[in-house]
Amino acid sequence: MKTEVQKPQDLSQSELAKLIMDLLHRTMVHHTLWFCEVEHQLGMPKALEMLGDAWEKSYALQIKRLSEIFGFKIKDSIPETLLSKDKTELLKIMEELGKNWLAEDGIWFQTVESRYDLWEAKRCNDSCWARFSPVEASSIKKFLQLPQFAGLEGLKKALRFRLYACINEQTIIDDVEHSIIFQMNDCRVQSARKRKGLADYPCKSAGLVEYRAFAETIDARIKTQCIGCPPDEHPAEWFCSWRFYLEDKS
Repeated sequence: MKTEVQKPQDLSQSELAKLIMDLLHRTMVHHTLWFCEVEHQLGMPKALEMLGDAWEKSYALQIKRLSEIFGFKIKDSIPETLLSKDKTELLKIMEELGKNWLAEDGIWFQTVESRYDLWEAKRCNDSCWARFSPVEASSIKKFLQLPQFAGLEGLKKALRFRLYACINEQTIIDDVEHSIIFQMNDCRVQSARKRKGLADYPCKSAGLVEYRAFAETIDARIKTQCIGCPPDEHPAEWFCSWRFYLEDKS
């Protein structure tokens, strides 16, 4: 940055545009930090409740202001440019958003690993999933208007709406009564490692936190059992597999 720059008005057009993108990034980070602090102070269940309320109110204000700034129309709080696209285009957008999400996750992991080591990155990764998984489950539960005790049918539906479901291939199998089995048949991360001749990434520690937290947020009665997840050996048809079951069927 030039030394004579003292205020935003001193920036060039391209520098101002770059600053605007930085402001958007700061807004996203601030939103996330608010959630993290509420979770720390008041606990995850209350934080999830307030996250939904805060996001709904904040989104309504932000999308209206952004539509006025950028000159796009909104209908029912959704940009009309999205509503004008057909289902194939919208599903493609979902896939690309899923890829962006996973890339961001990988970049964070690699950033920590390069500064410290693999195990420090894994520790941060596992802790991140302990928070993100219930957030995603809560968001899906609200979007689908699932009841408090959604049961295994609710969980099956919710698993199909995860970010992972946009980019990975997965199967849900009805097991014995009050039990289902989830298989990740093609994992974008593990498949990429396989193509490079690398061993599976040992993701079991994260998965134990992730899948249990997701299932319990959909229905607190649901229990989670790991059938297999790297570094466990697994068959060619799946990379990881999980069993979800209800002990209390009431």
